[in-house]
Amino acid sequence: MKVLVVYASAGAGHFKAAEAIYAHLKRSRPDCRLENIDILRYVNPAFRASYNTYSFLVKYAPSIWRLGFLITAFRALRPFTRPLARLISRLSTRKFSAFLLKENPDCIISTHFLPSEIAACLKACGEIRSRVITVITDFGVHPFWINAGTDLYIVASDLTRQKLIAEGIPGNLIRALGIPINDKFLGVFHKDELSGKFNLRERQCTVLLATGSFGIGPIDKIVEALSGAVQMLVVCASNKKLFAQLQRKNYPGVRIFGFVDNIQELMAVSQIIITKPGGLSIAESLVMELFPIFIAPIPGQETENVSVLSSYGLGICTDDISAIKGAVLALCAQPKKLESALKIIRRLKKPNATKDICDAVC
Repeated sequence: MKVLVVYASAGAGHFKAAEAIYAHLKRSRPDCRLENIDILRYVNPAFRASYNTYSFLVKYAPSIWRLGFLITAFRALRPFTRPLARLISRLSTRKFSAFLLKENPDCIISTHFLPSEIAACLKACGEIRSRVITVITDFGVHPFWINAGTDLYIVASDLTRQKLIAEGIPGNLIRALGIPINDKFLGVFHKDELSGKFNLRERQCTVLLATGSFGIGPIDKIVEALSGAVQMLVVCASNKKLFAQLQRKNYPGVRIFGFVDNIQELMAVSQIIITKPGGLSIAESLVMELFPIFIAPIPGQETENVSVLSSYGLGICTDDISAIKGAVLALCAQPKKLESALKIIRRLKKPNATKDICDAVC
């Protein structure tokens, strides 16, 4: 069986989801011929450049991004926006279409709406026979994810499934298996050893502050507000300026990190996570059973993620520093609040999502 796992390198989440699926299939299905590809390698330069503006927009012009998201999601405008977007996508991805026609895979697993759209269109037109699987990497559903010719939609939650059904997708084409995450989050963690590794007091409340791949949010103000009140692990990711700034200030009880490849260990010794509400970040946090406080959501997909979790009664979203501090201190001082949240988390988390997805599609 020939399987293509396809993503778009616009934001880290789509790649991480594709990588998790690819790695699991490589281990569990040696009979499969696998390839993990970035669709942006197969588009024209102008279109690729437009995707590369994503990080700029969400950092410096989120209102413009929000407007585009809302216009393309607004139901009354879809008869105009969807055909236009599809036309632009088809014209810009001819190389990718040619690649699919040449490769003729048995299965195409996509973790981004663009390759899903192109593959589903070819399938609907009878140009390929591949099974087209769309793995939606957020808890909400933008209409760009929905395409005739898709054989199966994998979604994050039952509420996400209901959103797709409300869009007219038959229930038998949707499975709420979760968002695929790396198997490293499924390990056995010895918290006493890890506490020693990170120089933490085992019985003191620990907060993990992770900025996400873009390194944005009021991180320095949050650290200043919580310093001395709780133990903190701060992951600055690509924000080198923030990393240097926090290192210079040398706050008590605060451990500062840049890029890390052991985020699962930092999660294992924490009780609360303050982070951006990306789909992958949420899925990982749920599996590691952390109470989420969300900051600086990207308008559109991340605000949708917050809305879905809020519907389940989980999480706090605010950029107000005093509100964040109040919430953290209340959770640390009243373990019953954390335990109540854990009951919701244990109902929502899908630790076997990657395996279940791979079993369902291959």
